[in-house]
Amino acid sequence: MTVRVGVIGTGMIGQDHIRRLTDVVTGAAVTAVTDLDAARAAEVAARAGATVLPTGADLIDSPEVDAVLVTSWGPTHAEHVRDAIAAGKPVFCEKPLATTVEDCLRVVEAEQAHGRRLVQVGFMRRFDAGYRQMKEVLGSGSLGAPLIVHCAHRNPTVPDAYHSGMAAQDTAVHEIDVLRWLLDDEIVSAQVITPRATSKRFAHLKDPQIMLFETAGGVRIDLEVFVNCQYGYDIQCEVVGEEGLVRLPDPASVAVRTAGRHRTTVLQDWKARFAEAFDTEFREWTGAVAAGAEPTGPSAWDGYAATVITDAAVRSLQTDGTVVSVGMKPRPAFYGGTA
Repeated sequence: MTVRVGVIGTGMIGQDHIRRLTDVVTGAAVTAVTDLDAARAAEVAARAGATVLPTGADLIDSPEVDAVLVTSWGPTHAEHVRDAIAAGKPVFCEKPLATTVEDCLRVVEAEQAHGRRLVQVGFMRRFDAGYRQMKEVLGSGSLGAPLIVHCAHRNPTVPDAYHSGMAAQDTAVHEIDVLRWLLDDEIVSAQVITPRATSKRFAHLKDPQIMLFETAGGVRIDLEVFVNCQYGYDIQCEVVGEEGLVRLPDPASVAVRTAGRHRTTVLQDWKARFAEAFDTEFREWTGAVAAGAEPTGPSAWDGYAATVITDAAVRSLQTDGTVVSVGMKPRPAFYGGTA
C-alpha cells in the first residue's frame, strides 16, 4: 500500500521531510499539508501534489491521511500528537515531543489509554549506520561492561536567537537519546560546567559547555557542546569498556595529499551528516505503518525522558554547575519497563 502522510508544519525541516517522502522513500505520498503561513503551505503543497488544509485538526481528521508527520513549532507538538492518538493514526513527531514534562506525560498517558503504540519521535541518530554498528559491538559483550563515554557535538556557528539553554534542549538532546539507547541504561544526574567562553559567540551565549551525566548503572558520560567551533559540524562518540573501546566513525571522505599537506573535508551542517539516517528513519517508519505494525523507533516515553534530562541540564547551568538529579518516573510496562 501507499502510506498517505499529512504534514503539519512546512518550515525548513517539514519541507526537507516532504522532499524525502516524495522523492526518496518508496510506498509513501504526501497528500495534505497545513501551516500557519498559508502562502508557504500552498507553495509546498503545489510542489508535492498535496492538498492544503486549514488546521492540524482538519488534517488529522482527513480521510485522505493515513499517518501524520508533525514538524510545526515545538510548543504545538503535544496537541497535534494527542489529536492523532485520539484519531487512532500513527504519528511521527519531530523532537521535541513536547516542550514541558507535563505535556510529554499527557502524550504518554493518552497513548497508554489507546492501548497501542502510535507515536515515534524524530531522534534520527538511532538510524545512523555508525551508531548502529556501535550498538552491535556493545550488545555483543566483547568490550565488557561500558565504563566511560566521551562525546563532542560541534557546530560551526549558531544564530543570535540561539540561547544558552538550547545547548541542552536542541543540541545535546540528540546525544542524550542515542546514549540511553546505546547503553540500554538510564541517565540519573546531570551537571553543566562552563569553561572559558569563545570570543566567537554572541555575548548572551555560554559556549562551549561541558555536560556530565551519570547513568543508573554507574557509567560516566562527558559531552562537549561547542556551537561556535568555526571549522565545521563534528560529531564524536567513544565508549570505553572493560576490555576495549568502540568509536563512532567519521563520515567517509576522500583524503588528498598535495603540497606537503594531507587533508580531508569536514562537513558543515547536520543535514549532510545525517542525510542517510533521516532516509532510513522514514523508510522504517512508513514501512511499519504500511504493515500495520507498531513503530520501532524512539517512543513517546523516549521523548519524555529526553525532556526530563534536558530540563535537569538546564537547571544545572542556571545554578552554576550544581549536580541535578533527574526525577524521571518509572518506565511503564507499556514501554518495556517493569513498573
